[in-house]
Amino acid sequence: MIVERYQLLIADDDDAFRGALCEIFEPFFRLIEAQSGEEALELAAHEEVHLALLDMHMQRLTGLEALRQLKEIYIVAPCILITADYTTELCDDAAEAHAFTVLKKPVTRRELVDAVATAVATAYHDSELTDRLLST
Repeated sequence: MIVERYQLLIADDDDAFRGALCEIFEPFFRLIEAQSGEEALELAAHEEVHLALLDMHMQRLTGLEALRQLKEIYIVAPCILITADYTTELCDDAAEAHAFTVLKKPVTRRELVDAVATAVATAYHDSELTDRLLST
C-alpha cells in the first residue's frame, strides 16, 4: 500500500526533542505533533496515523500505554518507542504491545531515520519513500 503522504505522529513532552524529530521528518511526512500520550490519542481519533514515534516517559500516559491504545485504532501503523530507560523488560513489554522497535536515547539521526525507513518498508512496502529516507 503506497500512500500519497504518510502521516507521522510524534509524541514527546520535550519541546526541543520533538522539534528536532519534526525537523528530521518534515520533508518526508505530514506531521502530527503531540505533547502527551493523551494528546496523541486525541489527535489519532481525528487524524489517520501511518507511523508513530512515542517518547516513553510523558506525564500521566506513558509512550507504551499510548502505543497500546494506538495499536487498537491503527493495527498496521508501526509505532516506535524512544526511551532513556532502555531495559530488557521494557523491550519485552513493547514487543508484547506490538511496537515496531524501541530506540535508546540518546538516539542518533541515522538510527531514527533507519528505524522509520524500515518501518515504512515493512508495513507499507513503499520502496520509493524508504530509499528517500535512507539517502538522507
